Amino acid sequence: MYTHVDLSRLQAQSLRMQQAIRRQTYSPEMEKTLRRFSAWEVAELIFNVNQSTLRGKLSADKTLPLGEVMEDGRQRWFSLEEINELRRRLRFQGANLLPFRPSGQRAIRAAIANFKGGAGKTTVALHFAHAAALSGYRVLLVDFDPQATLSHSMGKTDVAEDFTVWGIMARDLIHETERMNQGPIGAASGSSIPKRALPKSITGLGLGELRTSDFIQPTSWPTIDIIPSCANAAFVEFASAQYRHLNPDWSFYACVSRFLSNIPDDAYDVVIFDCPPAIGYQSMNAVFAADVLYIPSGPGYWEYDSTTSFVGQLSEALADLAAGYDETFPVGKIPLPKSFSDIRFLLTRFEPGNDLHIAMQAAFQKVFAGHVAEHPIELTRAVEQSGRFLCSIYEIDYRDMTRETWKRARLSFDRAYQEFAQVLETSWHNIQPAEEAA
Repeated sequence: MYTHVDLSRLQAQSLRMQQAIRRQTYSPEMEKTLRRFSAWEVAELIFNVNQSTLRGKLSADKTLPLGEVMEDGRQRWFSLEEINELRRRLRFQGANLLPFRPSGQRAIRAAIANFKGGAGKTTVALHFAHAAALSGYRVLLVDFDPQATLSHSMGKTDVAEDFTVWGIMARDLIHETERMNQGPIGAASGSSIPKRALPKSITGLGLGELRTSDFIQPTSWPTIDIIPSCANAAFVEFASAQYRHLNPDWSFYACVSRFLSNIPDDAYDVVIFDCPPAIGYQSMNAVFAADVLYIPSGPGYWEYDSTTSFVGQLSEALADLAAGYDETFPVGKIPLPKSFSDIRFLLTRFEPGNDLHIAMQAAFQKVFAGHVAEHPIELTRAVEQSGRFLCSIYEIDYRDMTRETWKRARLSFDRAYQEFAQVLETSWHNIQPAEEAA
């Protein structure tokens, strides 16, 4: 017979293996570091110019960052900070290299969601975040999944649950209850309600005094921050049900939206949510706060079937929220009733030569016409290797494998990201200015 003691022993064995993998992947200090990027990558894959053209620009202006000459003695390698400095200062054929960003607008938010495990949500969120950073955007990642794979991939392995989405929701409960207690009107009924008292088990944690910035952590990518998750945050679903009992008028699904409204509009450009494989308190917070909904799915029939169920259940959940909306509670900088500027289905682990995958792609396109991403994420050895070491294809040094294998994997994500970026740009035009939606 096996008990919790045996489960704890199995976890300890696995943690030792995790440490071994991190020693292979991270710096000697066991901290994840971001590699440098070669002049070839910077020119042809990031700036989309000929490498000789970039060399000419660098030779003409010695005040520009010149990178470092590595052990091969020939090629220069640049940090992301140096790449962004070049992006700000260089112009090619009269055009600058800065990404699209409307002035006076808040960051655009995208939720990567599907309750099918293994659909590729974290892989997509990680690669889109890294691609966005390489294109010049400042990114905030929010890890809603207690499995915390995204957090681990960003180098965050020692996280206290107080500083996860669970902490944000508990803090919001405290603040919202205080707000409601200051007025006589009940959010749901419109009638007078008694003052609600929260137990010390919640108010005594000190979460109410935490600042917005306390939940946001830097990463090895200088332009990517993260609100991380951890395994101990798994009880958020149980805790949230208890919290709703303590205050039935608490709009639990708007916690993260209210939290994000306290971040300055110009602090980030893109916010990406990695959702858990379920429709629950955390995932509802993500989709409620999102402007764009991206739904990854594998190319098999059972995955198509599961994705169909996810869309139906999400529709019912959002319909319930719409029916209860009466404009009497704060929801942050989003318009209500809840709507998405765009919804896209993205096929993952796709094999272009697989007849079944091609047939399922055609089925997705027929059923979800106009909402299926044109460029799927292809299954390659390079992607499998990057997942093994908790990193993206952008973090892998192409010298660690054949360049063509690496380029094929990167091209798949580049194409998917460019389509994603276009969706965000279009959506930026559709959302209300921050001051109107506040």
